[in-house]
Amino acid sequence: MIKDINFVSKFKKANIASISIFILSIIFIFFKGLNYGIDFKGGTLIELRTETTIEASSIRDSLNSMNLGDVNVKNFGKDGDYLIKVEQKDTNNNLIPRIKETLSSNLNTEVDFRRVENVGPKVSAELLESSIIAISLALAAMLFYIWVRFEWQFSVGSIIALFHDVVITLGIFSILSLEINLSIIAAVLTIVGYSMNDTVVIYDRIRENLFKYTKISISDIANLSINETLSRTIITSVTTLLALVSIYILGGEILRGFSFAMILGVLIGTYSSIFVASPILKFFKVSYKTLEKNEEKIVP
Repeated sequence: MIKDINFVSKFKKANIASISIFILSIIFIFFKGLNYGIDFKGGTLIELRTETTIEASSIRDSLNSMNLGDVNVKNFGKDGDYLIKVEQKDTNNNLIPRIKETLSSNLNTEVDFRRVENVGPKVSAELLESSIIAISLALAAMLFYIWVRFEWQFSVGSIIALFHDVVITLGIFSILSLEINLSIIAAVLTIVGYSMNDTVVIYDRIRENLFKYTKISISDIANLSINETLSRTIITSVTTLLALVSIYILGGEILRGFSFAMILGVLIGTYSSIFVASPILKFFKVSYKTLEKNEEKIVP
């Protein structure tokens, strides 16, 4: 048996780091909160193009003079393109013309509204509720699959790893005040699938080796299995990251949040499948006897 890297010896330090970051993420999520985008808190989104390059702060000052509530302005794409988000909704079809007139007057340049979107409070609340339900159902489906495919100890380990990935990803978004919108929810759901796939590959090899080496401890089995699947894990993660980094750099502002969330998810998911999901089996003292008792539940 070849043991290239002694992962088990690093489990304790990795678990302490994971628990610390997990708790820190929860603290930030609950006390600082998440920076919900227009999809979830409602408002008006405007994609603006000007004939000349204007400072984003000048656009923001002009909009603040209109008492529109919370205003966010940032460069979007090439020079002269901006993404504007205002808290006030266009309820009387008069808001957009007023904004256009104010900006044209204050900035002394022609402005072109390339895209305008309005999201009401009822719709945004429904979107947030649907997103939470979608993530919850995804986690529940994964729990059921692992429970049927393996034993309950494996199921608990995989779900803890998934919660670890999702909470830390959202915690980083909270710490950095990055916007949470529908594309980020899509990224989180993708992260759940990616992380679960990585975990299942390692779990499947662990179960296979438990039947193969019945006298070896779960620590040695986990170490052997992780090393045996390590090349597959690295190749999958690196190739996925190459695509995601390309999207982050070249995909423009609209895909930046999604790709950043995915990059975080791949890195955290790869880490958790080794240093979170696997130590759970050691904690529950899983052995060949554990599988033997539940052999009738195993789907070949």
